[in-house]
This record gives sequence, C-alpha cells and structure tokens, in this order.
Amino acid sequence: MKKIIITKLTFRGAGQLLAGLFDESRMIEAHVENPSGKDPEVVRLGNIYVGKVSSIVKNIGAAFVDIAPGLSCYYPYQDHTEPVFVRKTSKKPLAVSDEILVQIQQERIKTKAPMVSSNLNLAGRYAVITSENKRIGISSRLRPETRENLKTLISRHYPGPYGVIVRTNAAQAPEEDLLSEITFLSGQMDDLIRKAASRACFCCMYHSEPKYLDFLRNVYSSDLGEIVTDQKDIFEQLCAYCSRYEDMKGISVRLYEDDSYPLSALYNMERLLERAVSKKVWLPSGGFLVIEPTEALTVIDVNTGKSRGGSDPQIQYKKTNLEAAAEIARQIRLRNLSGIIIIDFIDMKNKDDQQALLEALKMCVREDPLPVQIHDITRLNLVEMTRRKREKPLAAQLAAAADLS
Repeated sequence: MKKIIITKLTFRGAGQLLAGLFDESRMIEAHVENPSGKDPEVVRLGNIYVGKVSSIVKNIGAAFVDIAPGLSCYYPYQDHTEPVFVRKTSKKPLAVSDEILVQIQQERIKTKAPMVSSNLNLAGRYAVITSENKRIGISSRLRPETRENLKTLISRHYPGPYGVIVRTNAAQAPEEDLLSEITFLSGQMDDLIRKAASRACFCCMYHSEPKYLDFLRNVYSSDLGEIVTDQKDIFEQLCAYCSRYEDMKGISVRLYEDDSYPLSALYNMERLLERAVSKKVWLPSGGFLVIEPTEALTVIDVNTGKSRGGSDPQIQYKKTNLEAAAEIARQIRLRNLSGIIIIDFIDMKNKDDQQALLEALKMCVREDPLPVQIHDITRLNLVEMTRRKREKPLAAQLAAAADLS
C-alpha cells in the first residue's frame, strides 16, 4: 500500500513544505510549496478571478486577460463559447475591457504566461462541476459498466445547469455521497457567479486549497494505506478531511511526534529531492538516464552505462530499455515533466522488440494521474510522448518556494 508523507524540511538552504507519495521506500510523486504561508495568490492554480480583457489576437484565436495590474494571462477564447461576463462593454462576443470570470488552468512555466479558462471548475473528491461544458463526463479509468451506471445515475438525479465530471474515486463512494457533493458544488458555483456581479475587477472569487489537500483529493483511496505528518495543524486538517468521505475513513492518519529524529530525516527527503532534480538517474542493470528539460521540450537519453550482456548485445539493449521505460514513467510523474517529451532509447534492430518496448511504456504510464500520450517510434528511433501541462515541474516548484522564503 502507498503512503503520503507531509513535512517541512530545508532543501538547499530554503524552507519547503513537501507532500510526497511513497510506494514502499520510493517516492513516486511530490508537490512542494513555501511553508511560511507566503504565496503569490494571483498565480495559484485553480484560483478564480474577475479578469479584464486587455488585448485580443484574432489570428491565433486568443486574448490576454489581466487578473491583476500588469499581470496578463493567455486565454484561448476560441475554445470557450459561454464565458461568464461580469461587465460587458460592447455587442461583440469578446472585446477589450470586457470583464469575465477566469480560472488559472496552467501555472506560469519559464517564459510562458499563465493560462486561464472561462470554463470554471469546482472540484470535490468524487466529482467536478464545470460552468461552460454542460456534458456529463465519466473517468476513463473506470470500467465500462461502472461508467454507464454512473452516467445514468447523474442523468436521473442532477438537472443542471452545469456540467459534471465524475472522478475515479466515485466508484468507491455511496451514491448518496456522490449526489450530495454534486449538489453542494453546484450551489457553490451559483453563489460564486451571483457574487461576482457586484465585485470589482481583479477580485479573487475562489481560492484553491493548499497543495497537500489538492494532492490528497486526487489520490485513489484504494491504493492508499497511511498518511503521516509532523505538522499538528495539518494533521487536524487531514483528520477532518478523511472523516468527511466514506472511502477515506479506513485510511490511517498519523501524527509523527519524535522530536529527536525529524520525519524528513527518517525518509531521507533531502536526498530524494536531490535525486529528483539531478540530470542522471541510474538503472538496476547499470545503465542510466540523462534527463534534460529545455524551453520547448524535455529530452531523455537512455545509455547502457555499466551494464554488460552476453554474446548478443541486442538482448542486453532490450533489458536496459525495458528498465528505462519503467523508470521514465516514474521520473516524469515525480519531476512533473509535461508537454513534449522525446526519449532516445538504445537502438534495437528487431521490430517486435521495438513494439514490445512501446507497449511496456504505455503500461507504465497508466498509473499517472495526468493524461500521457505515447506516439510511435520515429525514423531516428526516438519515442515521442506528451503529458498534460498543469503545475510547474518539481525543480521550478522548489525554486519558487525558495524565492518566497
């Protein structure tokens, strides 16, 4: 069973609040934020603002929306047909100086501005309410019969006016709990839109939860056995959270109280974070990965390193590549790498071996909570994959938290 560790630590001289998901002794996902309570609220993922349209770029079907003085966000208006207008300045579908409700959908990454959406999302543990997309969507991770049953349930008992996305955790929830959460979120959306009409421009209408609570909400309860923290206030929050949900009541929440040996030291957190931001990652056979994020994409190179095979090197190449596929899936989740990822596996001549490698990689990324697409092998024997962008990469999260210390 997996466990979540939430603790404060010092990494490279800066204080961090880390929430890490562990599978035995291996950290497979990590989220960090500044522990002091300081936070650039205007760019926090999930926050909803009364934004003002500052410019429109018709040739790319996008606009820039200010959510604070001098802070513009990219808004692909061609993807949105029903924004919630707070103040309308003309009869055009969208015009400069219009004020609309927008939600931070993607954090600022390197030189790219944050991205906002007018399809407002309010998420619970079992469901998400959407203001613009009116459809009922069901998690693709659920079995077909479960998906059909849940869709029928929502259609019968929820009349709208918003869209609903049913999350994977809903499969473990009593029907009345799922419906109750949808009703609560729908009321919360009504209240938010109603209040926005009387609020000033740049007002924050919704503050997203701390990262550790958002992280916990997205973890599958069937995989989770324990949550451990050494922060008393967070412990109390976690206990209250788990007591609200039927599928979370069986999970142990423990307060670590050994002052003589910190929780971060017990799990070697600093060493694990150092490994998670280093370029080189060793494989069990002696091979290694080199992970190089760039402005446009991330490149991962697979090397034989110290690995030694028998008389047929192709057998050793296949073994190293299969090890690399499993480790790459873990590393992109741990480091929160996103966008375009190019993998240079060790060349294999056998087409069946190449196909087996692709299938193994697809299998390994299925546990990732973010959508990952594996594409074919190119003529240069490179594997192309993409992963949805949402939060900053782990290295950037660490740097941002350090800047606020």
